[in-house]
Amino acid sequence: MREVMKKMDIEMKLRGFEDRCRHNGLKVTPQRTAVYKALIGTDTHPTAEKVCKIVRQDISSISLDTVNRTLLTLAEIGAAFQVEGTGQPRRFDGGLEDHQHFRCIKCGKIVDFHYEPFDNIEIPVHLQGQFQIMRKTVYLEGICQTCSATTSS
Repeated sequence: MREVMKKMDIEMKLRGFEDRCRHNGLKVTPQRTAVYKALIGTDTHPTAEKVCKIVRQDISSISLDTVNRTLLTLAEIGAAFQVEGTGQPRRFDGGLEDHQHFRCIKCGKIVDFHYEPFDNIEIPVHLQGQFQIMRKTVYLEGICQTCSATTSS
């Protein structure tokens, strides 16, 4: 039953992805679709290199540059998010539901979490009207329990 639900969820996301592409004047190419499927098929917030490895299982000739540009395009059209971070390779997230991220500064692990009050962050008055807000993001950095335990040992 769980596998059926996951397959239905992927199919819904793919239809939404195709609609987003068309709405933004982009063709739905096999390469774009493969990159998007690889991204939504993981919860590890992969780098372009990791996505490229996954996609090459089906499209062996795809280049890292194509994957990277595709991921950036997906972020531009709102089909994915670039997970912010300092001093690390870009990481991407295909989960569009409301959520926030925690990143361990030691091991680089990124964990999704959802804290509803963060969904309703108010835009400061002095910024209202100056920008079109596309997304409000909360991103936390620290040390995860695993790294903390190994550090204190």
